[in-house]
Amino acid sequence: MAKRLTCDVVVVGAGMAGAACALYAARAGLEVRVVDRGAVAGGTTGAGEGNVLVSDKEPGPELRLALLSARLWNGLAQELGAAVEYEPKGGLVVASTPGALAALRDLAARQRSAGVTAVPVAADRLPDLEPYLAPGMAGGVHYPQDAQVMPALAAAHLLRASGARLHTGHTVTGVLRGAGGAVYGVRTDRGDIHAPAVVNAAGVWGGELAALAGIRLPVLPRRGFVLVTEPLPRRVRHKVYAADYVADVASDSAGLRASPVVEGTAAGPVLIGATRERVGFDRSLSLRAVRALAAGAVGLFPFLQRVRALRTYAGFRPYLPDHLPAIGPDPRVPGLFHACGHEGAGIGLAPATGLLIARALTGEAPELDLTPFRPERFDTQGGNDGESP
Repeated sequence: MAKRLTCDVVVVGAGMAGAACALYAARAGLEVRVVDRGAVAGGTTGAGEGNVLVSDKEPGPELRLALLSARLWNGLAQELGAAVEYEPKGGLVVASTPGALAALRDLAARQRSAGVTAVPVAADRLPDLEPYLAPGMAGGVHYPQDAQVMPALAAAHLLRASGARLHTGHTVTGVLRGAGGAVYGVRTDRGDIHAPAVVNAAGVWGGELAALAGIRLPVLPRRGFVLVTEPLPRRVRHKVYAADYVADVASDSAGLRASPVVEGTAAGPVLIGATRERVGFDRSLSLRAVRALAAGAVGLFPFLQRVRALRTYAGFRPYLPDHLPAIGPDPRVPGLFHACGHEGAGIGLAPATGLLIARALTGEAPELDLTPFRPERFDTQGGNDGESP
């Protein structure tokens, strides 16, 4: 007997990726429900800094996704106004040695060929952009397309703008599939929701949701800490980070990686990142990681040595072994779509991901080639998926 449909699509996950999928699916004319076992932005989104970056990406599919998303964020910010705290502050990447500067400028040249605005900055011009930056830097590159949003607010406002019905506090316990294998909704601890399409926007739990549908998607958590200072007058104008941050993002190491990322906020506190390590879902405080953050930040901005850190918090980036998200339909399970595995770039990449998912749901041609993001790609890859420490 055919099941009566509850809606056109169920989005599992009320973080930024799920919110963007809900928004663009609704704007494509679909009736959407969003399910999350926690609160809106209760996972990785709520623990993020709100990065909307092109500066940290090598030319390739992720950078193309980031450039599309940056344009979409700009439009969403104009539409939603100050509510999402969108700030097109730009990024400044600095190098402390001539060798690091040469590598940074090589990356910037390749990024420019891919459509990024990347402006070389000589050492003696760095104070024009950041007066409180530590002296002695070899130089840097300015990325005016980099921006920031307040992630929890932005996710909430995207969900509100979507008009989707929200089911928070509902745990998905199964993916419903018919005799032919196609999905027809999800089972939750509060009842079934029937729909011909399910979007996996479950972040670090994306692999668990895939397993409920009987397939493999090797999403792993990658822990990171953020330090938050006391409110200050605005002294850090851009998102400022050291050139080795890009290598840390691309690293496959399970051990602790720390490179300084410092930015001011409209509210006053300075946010300090970034660490990466694979320790499962261990949320315990790592003094080693926090000390590395503090030391790196002071190395960039010496005035921070006299500033109090009020708190620190941890989050888990949804990591896939090739550092690309899974986006699009899953041929192994008709009706299942994926929008997860963005690692630390999910806030920035969410609008483009949501738009691509909406196009796939409605059968329209996507703005970008989805082949590099295909979710089944790990079934044919040999070697280690990064699951061992």
